[in-house]
Amino acid sequence: MALLNSPRADGGAVTPTVLVVEDDPSLRMLCRVNLELEHYRVLEAETVDRAEQVVRREQIDVVLLDLHVGDRHGFELLPLLRKERPETAVCLLSGTSETDPPLLEGVDDFIRKPFELEDLIGTVERLLAAQPAQP
Repeated sequence: MALLNSPRADGGAVTPTVLVVEDDPSLRMLCRVNLELEHYRVLEAETVDRAEQVVRREQIDVVLLDLHVGDRHGFELLPLLRKERPETAVCLLSGTSETDPPLLEGVDDFIRKPFELEDLIGTVERLLAAQPAQP
């Protein structure tokens, strides 16, 4: 695997960190539980403001970013992510058909909701594998 930022509590290999930015608590929990079962460290943000705080504080490998987060647009997080964490992969989650190339500029992948959990896990694995290895 590639850019793995979070040391394990037992002193073993580092664990990839995934930030789930989603205002739907059920979907956020579904992502968290299933990613944790795959041994990822998962952080959650229910708003763009909260996600901005997490990005400034934590090393993150992958962001799963809802297109519409409450009353804000998920894309509002991209400038901060690209400035503070340019190595972080971003996967857009959306239930809309807004998948035009200009809309997807700045993201690394796209998952349409509803999605299969295998697709979510596979996308995270693919994004991690595409990141350059740490020296």
